[in-house]
Amino acid sequence: MSVLVFGKTGQLACELARLDGVICLGRDAADLSDPEICADVIRARRPDAVINAAAYTAVDRAEAEEELATVINGVAPAAMARACADLQIPFVTVSTDYVFDGSGDAPWRPGDATAPLGAYGRSKLAGEEAVRAAGGAHAILRTSWVVSAHGANFIKTMLRLGAERERLTIVADQIGAPTPARDIAIACLTIARQLAEDPGKTGTYHLAGHPETSWAGFAREIFARARLSCEVVDIPSSDYPTPAQRPLNSRLDCATLETVFDLSRPNWRVGLNEILEDLGESA
Repeated sequence: MSVLVFGKTGQLACELARLDGVICLGRDAADLSDPEICADVIRARRPDAVINAAAYTAVDRAEAEEELATVINGVAPAAMARACADLQIPFVTVSTDYVFDGSGDAPWRPGDATAPLGAYGRSKLAGEEAVRAAGGAHAILRTSWVVSAHGANFIKTMLRLGAERERLTIVADQIGAPTPARDIAIACLTIARQLAEDPGKTGTYHLAGHPETSWAGFAREIFARARLSCEVVDIPSSDYPTPAQRPLNSRLDCATLETVFDLSRPNWRVGLNEILEDLGESA
C-alpha cells in the first residue's frame, strides 16, 4: 500500500517517514499555501491513501496571520480531501484539541460542540468541516501536546532551559496529555490502511497520551528523567500571558479510536524515555 504524506520536516512527518510504504512530500513539492497544487499532486501520483501531516502550527503568530493559517489548515486539507474523494482513496488529517474552548474538566469527546478560542483553532476547525463536506472516506484525528525528538517542542525547550537555570515557572492549570509523534504516526498509518478496507470507519477520532498532567507536571518528569536539578514552580496561565489563549482543559476521550481501530492511548512516560534516548539525554 502506497501512502502519500504531506509534510517532511515536522514532528509527525519525521516519524511517518520511518514507516514502510510512506512517501513524504516537502514544501518544495507541495506547498500548502497553494491548495490546488496539493490536489494536483494527489491526482498525478494516485496513491492508495493520503495523510496530511503538514500544518500551520504557530499558535500565537496565527492571531496576526489568520488568513494564511486558514489557507494552510483549512483550504489545503479541503482540496486534498476532494481529490481523494474523486479517486476513492482514504484521507487522514490531523487536528487539535484547540477546536474546543477548554471549559470544564471532562475529557472532550469527538462529538462534543466545538468553540475554538483563537485563530489557530478556528483554522483547524475550518479544515475539519471542509474535509467532512468533501464526502470521501476520511478520518480526522484530533490530538494534543505533540512531542518528539524532532523540531521545536516542549521537551527540547525544557532540556535547554533546565540546563541553564536553577528555577523555572511553568503553567499548572492547563491540563491535558503529551502525545508522542511516533504513536500518532503509527495511528495515522493504521487508520489509513483500515479505511482502505472499510470506508465505513470514516469519522472524527481522538488520540492523546495518558495519564493526564499539567505542563508543570510534565516539566518535572522531563527534569527527573534527564537528571536535571531545575526546580519547577507552578503558576496560573494568567501569569504567563500569550497572544493566543490556550484551552485549560485539553483532556481527550479516546474510547472511540480504541473501539473502531483497536488503537490504545500511548503512555507518554514511555514515549518520553524513547525521545530522551533519541536525544542522548536519558538518565
